[in-house]
Amino acid sequence: MLKTLLPKKRPSVEEDTASKTLLPDLNIRLICPDCKNNQPNLIEEYVSGDLVCGDCGLVLGDRIIDTRAEWRTFSNEELNIDSSRVGAATDPLLEDSALETIVSSKTGNTSLSMTHVQATINKVDRLLKKDFTEIDEMCHSMDLNKEISDTTKQLYKRSFEEKLLRGRSKIAIFAACIYSACRIKKVARSFKEICDSTQVSKRDIAKCFKILIETFELNVDQMTSEDLMIRFSYKLNLPKESQNLAIKLSKRTEEFGLLSGRNQNTIAAACIYLATKITHHNIAVDDVSKVSGTAARSVKSVYNLLYSKRENFKDLVDNIEEAVLS
Repeated sequence: MLKTLLPKKRPSVEEDTASKTLLPDLNIRLICPDCKNNQPNLIEEYVSGDLVCGDCGLVLGDRIIDTRAEWRTFSNEELNIDSSRVGAATDPLLEDSALETIVSSKTGNTSLSMTHVQATINKVDRLLKKDFTEIDEMCHSMDLNKEISDTTKQLYKRSFEEKLLRGRSKIAIFAACIYSACRIKKVARSFKEICDSTQVSKRDIAKCFKILIETFELNVDQMTSEDLMIRFSYKLNLPKESQNLAIKLSKRTEEFGLLSGRNQNTIAAACIYLATKITHHNIAVDDVSKVSGTAARSVKSVYNLLYSKRENFKDLVDNIEEAVLS
């Protein structure tokens, strides 16, 4: 009874090694019958479909299957066209056409059969695919990432399926969806920037945007000048000191309502211009105007207004008059 309660004696290192050497090797290996090497050098020749010993050249198997992705390219009638065996990545926003593969016939003019098959593809998906390509190009031109592009496509597809913006300019719809996506994902883009990039009037974009917001009940926050500040500062290559001060000035103007009713682009531009004056990082008002998409006259006007209310910034900057005038 006492023996059963005592712990079993652990085997020594020598005993443990000996027991391991006695275990049979159950691994199934394919070896060359001529070389008889336990670690064979086998080569898979996918071109001929043979399994060959790399040491002696003996063929050990044939008709092996290549399980790799088929990236071979071929072309029948098309000249200078790279026709990959594998298609493009599937688009989850498209119902059918993204999953279809078209196989050409062996005889006859394949271009006619291809045209016939293409005509049977879902018309809606073909239209959406064309529009999605245009949305990608617009987002790329505005330096917007894939997340914004995908969100824009989702909004556009919903409005397309529900015929929400029927009769309106397609470019205006694209622009409104892009602006909505930016607001949803908290990416700073102003109406002015969207208008300049798409050549669509602010009025047309605003109408489409309002319909999207009300119909889909989108949760978008009001864009502030601070949201634009970081991007403008980056484009102007401002030092951290000027950028931080510009953000503080922007927050103070919003807190005290010093520039109520003013355009957010103009507020951001004026705060940046004032901050560069205070930190002696002199920058031309025309450069600020160009980056912010605001007229230089407007930037100077709001800058003068901020300077006239400099008492509100005393705790942020010591001797603001001397800093600006020096």
